[in-house]
Amino acid sequence: MVKPFLKALAGEAVRPAPFWLMRQAGRYLPEYRKLRASTDSFLDLCFSPALAAEITLQPVRRFEPDAAILFSDILTIPHAMGQEVRFLEGKGPVLGPFDPASLQPVGGRLDSVYEAVRLVRRSLTDEVALIGFAGAPWTVAAYMIEGGSSRDWLKVRQMALGEPDGFGALIDRLIEATIDYLAAQVEAGAEALQLFDSWAGLLPPSGIRRWCLEPARRITAGLKQRHPFVPLILFPRGAGALAAEFAEIGDCVGIDTTADPAWAAGAIQDKAAVQGNLDPMLLVIGGTTMEQAAREILFTLRQGPHIFNLGHGVLPATPPEHVAALRRLVREVL
Repeated sequence: MVKPFLKALAGEAVRPAPFWLMRQAGRYLPEYRKLRASTDSFLDLCFSPALAAEITLQPVRRFEPDAAILFSDILTIPHAMGQEVRFLEGKGPVLGPFDPASLQPVGGRLDSVYEAVRLVRRSLTDEVALIGFAGAPWTVAAYMIEGGSSRDWLKVRQMALGEPDGFGALIDRLIEATIDYLAAQVEAGAEALQLFDSWAGLLPPSGIRRWCLEPARRITAGLKQRHPFVPLILFPRGAGALAAEFAEIGDCVGIDTTADPAWAAGAIQDKAAVQGNLDPMLLVIGGTTMEQAAREILFTLRQGPHIFNLGHGVLPATPPEHVAALRRLVREVL
């Protein structure tokens, strides 16, 4: 039996629409908070196969989505390349100074991630698919150069626009590392992949094409060469109308909260599946406000391949019962 999530990624209009949520495992779940309190750092969760597998499975047990996404982080690659990565409560990721000369080959430093993939795959039922993922080179490079999150992302934008040769060398290294990382996740049991380009919207159109679209093209080509039948979801957050160009590359395009589903139906669905795009704040609010918005998305995208998701990740303030209500609603809409 082909899993509903994988059917949609293959271009089939599956009814009811398959359902999963970005950041569906995390701080909004009490069982996650309890487990997190028992560890010293966030990276302890990411690099412990047993803990990462348990966190991945927590929302699967609660909500029975059509896909589980591996619990990890997009900064595992720079960490494995030798750049210091820490996570501070209330602040997020903090990275050490960026020194391209000190970056190392990833080698076997991500083997614990692959073991977590194997553990999760063995625990899933025949109906639930497993998604592996990585951060896209532009977004990962942004954190590496800025040293963490930023209000204006000045350093990375200056480098990308003012020193394109040096920046391009970093992007090239991240492309190769990302291909290897995602391919290894497939070999460990991932059945689909997602490439998160969370900060694509920082760039002008020419920059999106150069630093987001072209790396996605190269990563897709490299993965398809190794694993031709494993689908890839591209999520260029903030790309606007350029998201349609990503549909020429990937099997599915995730649209963010700002995208009009009616536009996506016309611009993307004849080339690729669409994933999205309920506003995460509506999931916090819940009730009829959430339900009406979810029904509109489902109705608008029902004629083509659609995977119901959010326009970005679940917010920590989200009540778990709202996720359960959303899951029931999606199951009812045919």
